Amino acid sequence: MILFAKHRPRVRLFSLRLQLYGLTVCDALFWNLKRNSRFSVIRPPSTDTPVCSNIHQLNYTGLDMNKKVFFAVMVGLLCSRGVFAEDTLPSYTTDEVVVSATKTLNSISDAGGSSVTVITAEDIANSGKETVAEVIKGVPGIDIASNGGIGSTTSIFMRGADSKNVLLLIDGVPTNDPSEMSRAASIANLTVDNIERIEVVRGPLSSLYGASASAGVINIITKRGGVESSVYGGVEGGSFGTNKFYGGATGMKGLFDYAVNVSRYRTDGFSTVDERNRCINPGNAEYEDDSYENTTWSGNFGLKLSSVASLRTVLRYTDAALDYDAFNADSSVNSSDTKSFNGRVALTLDTKPLFSTFSYDFNSIDRDYTEGTTVNRYHGYLYDLGWQGDIAATANNTVTVGLNYQNESLDNNAWGTAMDKSVDTKSAFLQEQWHIGEFDLVGAVRFEDHETFGNKTTWRVAPSYVLGDTKLKFSYGTGYTAPSLYQLYSPASDWGPSGNDQLKPETSRGWDAGFEQKVVDNLKFGATYFRTDYDDRIDFVSGSGYVQVPGKTKTSGVESFVEWNPLEQLFLAGNYTYTYTRNPLGEELARRPKNKAGLTASWKATDKVKLNTSMQWVGSRIDSGAKDENCVTTKKLESYFLANLSASFQVHENVELYGRVDNLFDEYYEEVWSYATPGRSAYAGMKLTF
Repeated sequence: MILFAKHRPRVRLFSLRLQLYGLTVCDALFWNLKRNSRFSVIRPPSTDTPVCSNIHQLNYTGLDMNKKVFFAVMVGLLCSRGVFAEDTLPSYTTDEVVVSATKTLNSISDAGGSSVTVITAEDIANSGKETVAEVIKGVPGIDIASNGGIGSTTSIFMRGADSKNVLLLIDGVPTNDPSEMSRAASIANLTVDNIERIEVVRGPLSSLYGASASAGVINIITKRGGVESSVYGGVEGGSFGTNKFYGGATGMKGLFDYAVNVSRYRTDGFSTVDERNRCINPGNAEYEDDSYENTTWSGNFGLKLSSVASLRTVLRYTDAALDYDAFNADSSVNSSDTKSFNGRVALTLDTKPLFSTFSYDFNSIDRDYTEGTTVNRYHGYLYDLGWQGDIAATANNTVTVGLNYQNESLDNNAWGTAMDKSVDTKSAFLQEQWHIGEFDLVGAVRFEDHETFGNKTTWRVAPSYVLGDTKLKFSYGTGYTAPSLYQLYSPASDWGPSGNDQLKPETSRGWDAGFEQKVVDNLKFGATYFRTDYDDRIDFVSGSGYVQVPGKTKTSGVESFVEWNPLEQLFLAGNYTYTYTRNPLGEELARRPKNKAGLTASWKATDKVKLNTSMQWVGSRIDSGAKDENCVTTKKLESYFLANLSASFQVHENVELYGRVDNLFDEYYEEVWSYATPGRSAYAGMKLTF
């Protein structure tokens, strides 16, 4: 393992290419080794050889011999399979490359004061998990609550904020559901198939992404084809009558690259209503299982049109079906069918010094809920036309300008009433990135013209400074969240009022400050304090519908981590998050634990065997209606501890066996009062690669 020296040259991993479209490090422009030194990467106009796969493709000037040697070694490491091969253990020392923090390609260390977590394809494979929701549960500052098993309604709480304050992207495409009650992130049916990495950026990001990113952004980046073509397929099976079949191919043909994947997942599941909860099942009756199935297809395609122009298209389609129960009651007549289709078409033009990206994004979601003979339909659609221009203004300054037109609509027909509404938003943003010695500064401002609520301006500043082995970071930003179309216009029902056209946007101000400390080459730890205040938070009150909560809703806390490589074959990581939430009445927000801690370990036992474990303890949470074992209402869900194991064995270069055990100690717990969670379960699979 090659570690960065204490006084290392600062290599900028900056890209005016691909940005949010399934990028690779070898497509990046290595920039600004030294203020007066420069070098470029040459892409042969008609060859399958990737950029920087051979050192002789590089032209560089103004470097002395030592820096040339250092540069050549760094490029060789970053572009070889040695760093990104599947058997590489995770390590902070690789300084992951991210795009979501600044909408441009940067190493994490050069992204200013942003709080970023990267989950790689290797991390996902090690976990053995099937869905994105399961994978991100262990991220500091992230809490997940599901109303039952896989495919059930799932909420994401980032740093204590509501789900509507978190923007979910797939290859940069906004996928929050316009027809959902609060326009929350649609994550329940999102599987891990064909994912290269997941980037989680915590803190206000409305200045870059607009109204739905006041708490942060989760960006899922899919795999793309490379020079080495491969075809793979696999099968899995296990507890709850679960089976999965999947396959795909990646590669490059001339100027065209591709990565495609298709998967079919099915499980008999378990009862959504918690049959082990004696307060709702005092007779210990056996409830029916609620099945789930998911078919997902995804593709990432690129075409080099000329020496300056490229076209990239990313697509993802999911068809999912779920049986579910009524509230606190077993039911065999309720089911849902969800179809989602999203994607992006992007044209990039490299007309130095300006790099332009013209994009068209779309996200379509259809949800049908059948309850007996009644069918309720919800359709949400979003499209976004955008241009982004990046300019390397000077050796240490990058300027990014963006323009967007976005339209979102819903067409719902539910409970005997129809609703057809739409709204558009026009926006422009400006971002500056400065890199001066060991000091980085990222600043952004965004102007939005909302069709209903008029002009809104948000801004953010995020500096960082490296002092020896210590990195100090800070960020401050403003945000706003516009009411959803459903919150504004949904009609009253038998349960009472719902929509409220007098609502106005939530506004917020948030900041964080932290440090990262390298103790020795193989040990690092850090902590970040955060706080965000939300004014005029929108909430649902039974009997009143959607209302504006006057005053400030406050969220604050501490995220901390430690990472240790005691051996080359062993990686250990731990994290702890403390989250404090209060509404204007001084009440704690529901389903956000104050305390959460996690521990993971990855051990490459031999060249062919890898073992992994993850453990998580989640403290008690507030939830209305929750009762204790004596069925006395406490409004508190009890704490729980989960331990999971996974392993893989490379039988042959083309054959891999893998398996996992979830909830090893069969812990009983609920994420949402009265909704079941899985007990101990085991799964195994085989993957063939050619």
